[in-house]
Amino acid sequence: MITAADVNAAFREGHGFVIRKNMPNRVHLLATVLSNGGGGEMTEVDQPPPGVDLSRPSPARLYDYYLGGRNNFQVDRDAAAMIMKVVPELRDIAWANRGFHQRSARWIAERGVRQFIDIGGGLSTVGNTHEVVHKVLPDARVAYLDNDPMVLAHARSLTNLTANTRVIPADARYPDDVLQDPELCGLIDFSEPVGFLMTAVLTFATGGDPWRLLARYLAALASGSYLALSHMTADNKPPLAVRAFLDVYGNTIRSGCFCSKEEVERCFDGLELVAPYVGATPALCYAGEWGAEDPALADSEGSRWLWCGVARRP
Repeated sequence: MITAADVNAAFREGHGFVIRKNMPNRVHLLATVLSNGGGGEMTEVDQPPPGVDLSRPSPARLYDYYLGGRNNFQVDRDAAAMIMKVVPELRDIAWANRGFHQRSARWIAERGVRQFIDIGGGLSTVGNTHEVVHKVLPDARVAYLDNDPMVLAHARSLTNLTANTRVIPADARYPDDVLQDPELCGLIDFSEPVGFLMTAVLTFATGGDPWRLLARYLAALASGSYLALSHMTADNKPPLAVRAFLDVYGNTIRSGCFCSKEEVERCFDGLELVAPYVGATPALCYAGEWGAEDPALADSEGSRWLWCGVARRP
């Protein structure tokens, strides 16, 4: 079994892993983690875009660093190092979340949903939402919404964006503004089902009240829409590790909060949860388990930092 230590070693030594369906999420460090040709050394971007605050770390840039990206700066890497002193499975957490995001998006597309809203999707280099769902439905429409300048600059530099894929500047904390955005409304037909993706976003976007914020978005979605959501949790975690997260993220551009399983379940009130994997009953699960062919193998330490679920709006 590959461990979080193996994952970190892959970054240090410049080795990728072959992706197989039955591998744990933490193994999805793939060849593209080392997108600079296999050397393994990550360097920061030459010139940050306007609006980037280099005095503090950013959750989006931290996430990019955990995933092996290059759109981050020393302030972000220093912050990540502080967490990894007590949470060595940090990269595993990010990959577990990313794996859930991708599997849930594909699952929703396989149910015939042809339009998606990805809130705070981040800085990933491969396996972005439009890439995943277009393998199922080539004409699916995908809107990425984010307000981090690095995310917007990176997303707009992607060469595989289609006419059905938009990157829209928006702040998830203000749902009325988001839902009335002309560009979003020009792409997404809210009278038809939508795949609404909020993976590890409410952790940083709510100011401690994820339910009211989420309820406003869900109220705008048509019957037959799906919510895919994950949220960081401190359930059964060492207090020192939790404190490391809170200390670092409290100093970021967006501070975060953790939720218990019961609190995450409240996010799905009024929705119909689906079974997370074959043989399971509809419920929340850890991020690595959702959609896994072998949930026991996918149940990693990093995965257990995130509760997740997918639910249908009746």
